[in-house]
Amino acid sequence: MNNEQLAEALFDAFAAGDADKVRQLCAPDFEAHQNNGELITLEPLLQFALAVYGVVSNFRYDQAVRSATDSGFVEEHQVRGTLPDGSELDLAVCVVAEVSDGKVTRIREYFDTADAAGLVEALS
Repeated sequence: MNNEQLAEALFDAFAAGDADKVRQLCAPDFEAHQNNGELITLEPLLQFALAVYGVVSNFRYDQAVRSATDSGFVEEHQVRGTLPDGSELDLAVCVVAEVSDGKVTRIREYFDTADAAGLVEALS
């Protein structure tokens, strides 16, 4: 699987809520952060994803544009779904990932926090 295929498989697994598949695609020492925030490991990231799925109905990634890089991949996508108050979540996200030995080792995710305000409120 090349890095672009790995990106597609990873986000398909996240969108499906398939934690076991996400674990298979990520290295044991995986780390992630959002908007240069605190580094987190895979299990807390999966717990966060489950919390998001719990409050956002029809959660999905749309308009994915992905590119392989020498050290991983970059993916831009829209995170979409319906928030508990009935408003629509439409969040542009850019993910920069590092890959080693066919496994995702690190993800840096960037998004506009103002556009995420409804999601943050729903998770509170």
